[in-house]
Amino acid sequence: MSEPKTADEPEENVGILNSNSFDPADLDSLTGELHDLVARRSVLGPCYRLFYHKPLHLVRGRGTRLFDADGTEYLDMYNNIPSIGHSNPVVTEAVTRQLGLINTHTRYVHENILDYAEELLATMPAALDRIMFMCSGSEANDLAVRCAQLYSGGEGIIVTSEAYHGNTALISGLSPSIGHDVPMSRTMRMIPSPDTYRLGTDDIGEWMCERISEQIADMRRHGIEFAGVLFDSIFSSDGVVPGRAGFLKPVVDLVHAEGGVYIADEVQPGFCRTGKAFWGFARHGIEPDIVTMGKPMANGIPCSAMAIKSEVLDAFAERNPYFNTFAGNPVAMAAARAVLHYMQDNDLLAHVDRIGDALVAELERIAAAHPVLGDIRGTGLFVGVDIVRPGTTEPDRDLAVRLIEQLRENRVLISLCGATGSILKIRPPLVFDEEDLAFFADALERSLTQLGA
Repeated sequence: MSEPKTADEPEENVGILNSNSFDPADLDSLTGELHDLVARRSVLGPCYRLFYHKPLHLVRGRGTRLFDADGTEYLDMYNNIPSIGHSNPVVTEAVTRQLGLINTHTRYVHENILDYAEELLATMPAALDRIMFMCSGSEANDLAVRCAQLYSGGEGIIVTSEAYHGNTALISGLSPSIGHDVPMSRTMRMIPSPDTYRLGTDDIGEWMCERISEQIADMRRHGIEFAGVLFDSIFSSDGVVPGRAGFLKPVVDLVHAEGGVYIADEVQPGFCRTGKAFWGFARHGIEPDIVTMGKPMANGIPCSAMAIKSEVLDAFAERNPYFNTFAGNPVAMAAARAVLHYMQDNDLLAHVDRIGDALVAELERIAAAHPVLGDIRGTGLFVGVDIVRPGTTEPDRDLAVRLIEQLRENRVLISLCGATGSILKIRPPLVFDEEDLAFFADALERSLTQLGA
C-alpha cells in the first residue's frame, strides 16, 4: 500500500483511462480461460485498458444486470451507454427490423433520419434548429469545435482541468483527464475543476466567470482569439459536480459577451440522466449555441449528434461539405428513435428524478455510519461521492480503489473519477429501480464494513 500524500502534496492526476485498471504485469495471477483471453489481448496492442485488478469476462446483460462467463450476476452502477437497460428488446426489435430492409448512408434519402431529427430537436430550445449525425461523441465534439472556431473567427477553447471530451487529434488536445503525457492544444486553456466540496459553495457561477475571464485575457496576451467554451454541464470527469441549478447562466452570458460560442457536451448528462430536465444544460435554464450528444442516445449502437443554431452552422457549411459513411444510417436512427420513444412513453425523466432522490438519501444514511464517504452530490441518476480521510476533505485514492474492488466482490460494478481517482462515479442505466437500490445499498454497507471503513 502506498504512503498517503500530505494535504500540501496533492495526489497526481491518474488519468481517466488508468483509474482502476488491470496491470498486464499481473497476467500470471489469472487462471484458466480468463488468463488465456487476457493474454490474447496482446494482439490489440498496449493502449487498451481493462477494468479491475481481476478483469471481468461479461457475456450477457439485461436491464441493470450483467452476467459473467460463470453465470455470476452483477448490478451495473456505472454504464450510461445502455441508457434504457442492457439488451432492451425495443432497441433489438427496431434494429432487427431495419437490418432486414436496408442500411446505407445519408447521400440517399431515408425517412428514419428525418423523423428522428425532428423529434430530437423538439426536445431542445427552438434556436437549436439544425442537427448533424456522427458515430461517436468524439466526432460530435470535433465538429462542434470546428464550427465554433469558424463562426467566432477565433481558435481558443476553454475546458475544465479534468475534462474528457473525446479522442480525435483535435479533441484529445482538449481532454486533459486522459493523462499528463497526452499533449494539449496550444490554443486551449483550462480553468480549475469547479470543486463545490472544497470551494464550500454550490453557487460557483461567478467563480467560474472570473476563471474564464483570466484565461481569455491570457489567450489574448499570446495572440489567440477566443472561440468559446466546451463544458459538460455536470462536469462528469471533474468529479460529478451538479452544483446549484442555474449556476451556468452567468457563464453563458460571459461567453457570448466575449464573442465566443457555448458548446454543451451532453454525452453524459443528456437524455434524462439528471432527472430534472431532459438535457443537463436545461437544468440551468441556459441556451447553448451547440449541443453534442452520443453514447446513451442509441443504447450502445454507434450514434452521436450535434444540434446547432443555423447561423453558427452556416459559417462552417458555406465552405465545408460533411460526409460520414456510417453516421445517421437507418439502423442507428431506428435504434435512437426507439430509445427516445421508450423514454417518452415510460416517463423516464420522472422516474429518474424520483429514484435519484432516493439514491442520494440512501448514500447519506450510509455516510452517517461511514465517514469515509465525504461529499455526496448528484441529480437524477448521476452521483459523485468523495472518498476521504475521515474528518478531512483529503482524498483517499487507495481506499477508493479498494472499495470498488470490494464492491465487485459483492457483485456491484462501479468506477472512479476526478483528478485523484478518488470519487465514486455512480451512473447506472436509467431503468435502475427500488430493488436495485436495495441491492446497491446493502453491497456498499457490507463492502465498507469488510474494509474496516
